[in-house]
Amino acid sequence: MIDAAPTSCPSTGKTCRSRGVGGLMDIAFDAARTQSVTPRLRRALVAGLLVSLFGLVSATQAADYTMTIAHLYPDDLKNNETAPALKHFEQLVEAATDGAVDVEVFGNGALGGEVEVAQQARAGKTIQSVMLGSGTQASFYRNYEMITAPFLFPDYRTAWAFFDSAWFADFMKPMIGESGLRYLGTLDDGGGFVAFANNKRLIKTVEDLKGMRIRVEENQAHMTIMTALGASPTTLPWGELQTGLATGLVDGHFHAPGVNDIFKLYDVTDYTTWSGHVYNTITWSVSEAWFKDLPREYQEIIVTSAREAIAMAHGIATQITVIGWANSCEKFDECYVLPEAEKARMRDIAQPIYRDWLVEEFGPKAALFDEMRAEIDRIQQSQRRASIERYLD
Repeated sequence: MIDAAPTSCPSTGKTCRSRGVGGLMDIAFDAARTQSVTPRLRRALVAGLLVSLFGLVSATQAADYTMTIAHLYPDDLKNNETAPALKHFEQLVEAATDGAVDVEVFGNGALGGEVEVAQQARAGKTIQSVMLGSGTQASFYRNYEMITAPFLFPDYRTAWAFFDSAWFADFMKPMIGESGLRYLGTLDDGGGFVAFANNKRLIKTVEDLKGMRIRVEENQAHMTIMTALGASPTTLPWGELQTGLATGLVDGHFHAPGVNDIFKLYDVTDYTTWSGHVYNTITWSVSEAWFKDLPREYQEIIVTSAREAIAMAHGIATQITVIGWANSCEKFDECYVLPEAEKARMRDIAQPIYRDWLVEEFGPKAALFDEMRAEIDRIQQSQRRASIERYLD
């Protein structure tokens, strides 16, 4: 819609307010009726203004395609990585397609919970793209449960390189046939590496987890990990977490420090330990039903713009993590970073039990997990060698 901005009226010389296209037409004809304008100039003026009007009308026509993206994070561009990454994506796509693809982003769960919006995205009618947390993502693509393995990544650089690798892109391709969603990329859910937060005691060793009721998503992998570490996994929807913690329904949970800070979970928990035992993610996908009908040129614009937005999100997420942990140590009663030796103890306990569960659940497909572990190790070693060769030797 054309903005109704103050405009000088040619017939009176006074300031008046344009009424959109109709208002501009009034101005055109008022100008044409002015006595000081010659007939020839009058015709030229009207013709010129009408050409401009038709251009304005054309510019305000609806886009050829609408890409509605739904996610749960706040719309605030400063306290999470999802909102600014999608804002940048929106700008890239709309500029590159000259407005033919209109990107509309809805955060804060405005369009519904994760499962609800993902179901809608499969059809691609009202919602075309979604950002899903690890647990929900695994319910739409079963193999994704392998990504929630305990102590899978040693550091951020390895995690980012893995999620951006050709190996992982191939790993995600079967999701199209399984759920009707096409993989666009992986963001770090509030910073990726999780921290425990609870109301019982400060977790310094694996023994401190014994009997603690830890909230988990509907994710069998997370349940298996918590059971292996001696805790009592309790499933609870995200929307009920704060109430569950406040009422004692659950004793604790694990999320990245950025999530604890963004959603002020220190208001309902006393202790936090940055354990990094799971790398939480946000999987970004697009409806295949909608995507396949786009011109090839627009498909390329969407996937390449998504890659840049994701790279941006990685940097933002680590900043949010650093800030989130600093705030956690100020606002929780106590904070603690789990030492590498204790991480190794937890890893040695949890990984064999998790591997047995994979074999039981996935059968021969569990071999894919071993391939994934080998690829992660290859990436880590390759990056380490490159760093030494470039900056030390």
